[in-house]
Amino acid sequence: MSKLVAEIIPQYHIDAKLRKTMYELYETYYESTSFEIFNDDLNHKNYVIALWDIDKKLQGFSTVAIWDFEFETQAQRAVFSGDTIVHRDYWGEQTLPLAWCRLAGQIKAQAPTEPLFWFLIVKGYRTYRYLPLFAHQFYPTYRYPTPPEMQRLMDYLAEEKFGPDYDPKTGLIRFPVSRGHLRGSWADIKEGYEDKPDVRYFLERNPDYGKGEELVCLMELREDNMRSHARRGFIAGMNSEG
Repeated sequence: MSKLVAEIIPQYHIDAKLRKTMYELYETYYESTSFEIFNDDLNHKNYVIALWDIDKKLQGFSTVAIWDFEFETQAQRAVFSGDTIVHRDYWGEQTLPLAWCRLAGQIKAQAPTEPLFWFLIVKGYRTYRYLPLFAHQFYPTYRYPTPPEMQRLMDYLAEEKFGPDYDPKTGLIRFPVSRGHLRGSWADIKEGYEDKPDVRYFLERNPDYGKGEELVCLMELREDNMRSHARRGFIAGMNSEG
């Protein structure tokens, strides 16, 4: 049984006290950041998935933005994942990914005929490993080449959002100065994980993740592309009235 409860909160309902609490948790694990950077990023998001313990204390969160755009003459949407952290005491709990998938399903239900993508930039192997857990097909991966049409979409989204900080040759976003990366030992690879294929691939693609460099990734959020628990959460979200 989960020890955490997820709450989806519209960004405009996040008051100053909660913003400060969120930043204090985030700063515990991330360096090269500031409240100003964090707060500005939050202002450009639509939702926060907050994780509360039994005592109503914040133990984690993820910020989410919805992006409507037109690409190659087709209206499309993307869910962009922003700052995310869970207190280490709750690492391994599935409350956040399940809540995220449910929210993604709700977003899909808003415009069911438009393709919906998860556009994320990854600066840690733990985040990258959610992709094979969530999806049958995602990019990039060691399993298969990225199709040209998916690569064009990834390049378009990354260039639109990050401009010259994105390098299409490597698929990496390199900020002139890190805008946040894991502190010290939190960035270390868990013992025994170096040889896991997805972890090894991530490290090959983004060897300087510890300096704040981020790998551009993409998956389509649709029922037949979702796996197991992720699929059930996504379908529940599509069928909900939230």
